[in-house]
Amino acid sequence: MKFWKHCYQGLLDLFLQSQCPLCQRPTSTDFCPYCQKQLQRCQIPQPEKFWGNDFPVFPWGTYSGSLKQALWTLKYEKQPKIAQPLGFWLGETWLKSRLKLGKKLIVVPIPLHPNKLRSRGFNQAELLATSFCQVTNLPLQKDGLERISETEALYSKSPIERKESLVGAFKIGKAFRQRHPKAEVLLLDDIYTTGATALTVVDTLNKYDIKVCGIVAIATSRNS
Repeated sequence: MKFWKHCYQGLLDLFLQSQCPLCQRPTSTDFCPYCQKQLQRCQIPQPEKFWGNDFPVFPWGTYSGSLKQALWTLKYEKQPKIAQPLGFWLGETWLKSRLKLGKKLIVVPIPLHPNKLRSRGFNQAELLATSFCQVTNLPLQKDGLERISETEALYSKSPIERKESLVGAFKIGKAFRQRHPKAEVLLLDDIYTTGATALTVVDTLNKYDIKVCGIVAIATSRNS
């Protein structure tokens, strides 16, 4: 009897497990133990060092290896569930950081153009921001920004080409048009590279006297 009970429980556990979104191994957690270990190896020690740059950035990890694969899978293989643990890790790291901003913040995710949003089915930055705010307890404003220009993929463009292609790409969102935010904005995106997108958003918000304190991101390709 015990033997059959043990077999039944084993089959039930296997049935209830889902597949790891990165390697398709059976797992009862967000990622299998192997992939989670590989992802954790991408984490940046002391991400506060990026906050002292001309434009403050707080990244969780380096855009390489398993983390690069995870973000690619999230966006292009349409695996939105990946956003939850990544946003959670970013939020935990933010809370544990030595940043003492001493002010209220409101989190605004970088928006997608409506055409891309319809094609993908979700905005990865918004999903990441939702998880991030659940951990940090910071308020989330999903409608603080709107993307009005559909630009080509920026990863293959030079810094100058990125900047030129983003001119006029954003406008203030309906939430901020209806009520001016009383707190500074903390932007959130999945990847921070040259900063062209973030700086364009900052210029857009500054025109309405909305201040931006910096950006948090899951990954960065920058070294310092």
